[in-house]
Amino acid sequence: MKIREFRVEMWMNATENHCDLNLAETCVASITLAELSQLAGRNDDSLSELMSRPMTYGAIEGAPRLRDAIATLYTGQSRDTIVTTHGTIGANALVYKSLVHPGDHVVAIRPSYQQHYAIPESQGAEVSALHLREEDGFLPDLDALKTLIRPDTRLVSLTNPNNPTGALMDEAYLKQLIEIVAPSGAYILSDEVYRGTEQAGDQMTPAMADLYSKGISTAGMSKAFSLAGLRLGWIAAPAEVIAQVMIHRDYDTISVGQLDEHFATMALEAKDALLARSRQITRANLKTLDAWVRSEPRISYTRPQAATICLLKYDMDIPSHDLCTALLDQTGVLLTPGSAFDLEGYARIGFANHPHILREGLPRLSRFLRQFD
Repeated sequence: MKIREFRVEMWMNATENHCDLNLAETCVASITLAELSQLAGRNDDSLSELMSRPMTYGAIEGAPRLRDAIATLYTGQSRDTIVTTHGTIGANALVYKSLVHPGDHVVAIRPSYQQHYAIPESQGAEVSALHLREEDGFLPDLDALKTLIRPDTRLVSLTNPNNPTGALMDEAYLKQLIEIVAPSGAYILSDEVYRGTEQAGDQMTPAMADLYSKGISTAGMSKAFSLAGLRLGWIAAPAEVIAQVMIHRDYDTISVGQLDEHFATMALEAKDALLARSRQITRANLKTLDAWVRSEPRISYTRPQAATICLLKYDMDIPSHDLCTALLDQTGVLLTPGSAFDLEGYARIGFANHPHILREGLPRLSRFLRQFD
């Protein structure tokens, strides 16, 4: 299988360990295991129970207690419609391996995480792009979607909340999208790794797996739950999809590590506390970013409705990769170039890291921008 380079991951691999202030971070400020125990109301004894546990493969499809905890994030799922994976990235890859074949037709909303168009392309699928536009608030044009759906469309992919724009399709919007797709019989894969970071209310946006009979939701512990180091994700999907996924999963996963599952279970059983922390950080940080954008004449943006990232539109004649490279070299501040998403004139910023990083990084970014006046 020949596949193109994963641009955003290559950028992060090359830069994120060489910056002073990471404004490209996509995870809500990561927590330690000690902080997890505290948020979960556990004591140090929570680690001792692991010491005598044999390090076998564990439950192959995922520990039942963990899958029960994951199911509480949904309204219509149970342990039987959930399987654990190596992060959301592993969940997405398994869905494509299981459902998409050479010659299939896939509709991919873009910009999005590169997996959602590069993998089906590499598998020999015909991929039609539905491009999001700033003038639409980076929400998909549903009339344009109608023109792309065909009787032989196999799958439609999206990220909701969207990466990299932070746009959010609410329940009403999702139902309109489903009405367009459903007559074709296509699956809808919704990468919902940023679900739980909504800027309004205290409820999660409804999941595709709960709204559509052929809906597939993927997610994980990295973004809203601040535990990327666990490398634990999952797929919530109809039983027949889970069965197909399990065939492929036996070849490249077997099982997820027992330690990862243990701490993920602890976190999800205390999900209210972790999500409250994430909302507090992301909402306060977005207010800081919002005020900064209004003060910068060369910067504008579409205010994100969710997620931990958004696009900054800049008014300078310089490629985004060159801009972000110069910014890093001159100031130590890291952003992600829009070119990583096949966009120019934009840079992606993360606003979910520790608040002091944003407060210190934005003034450096302002001083950098002065050279273009």
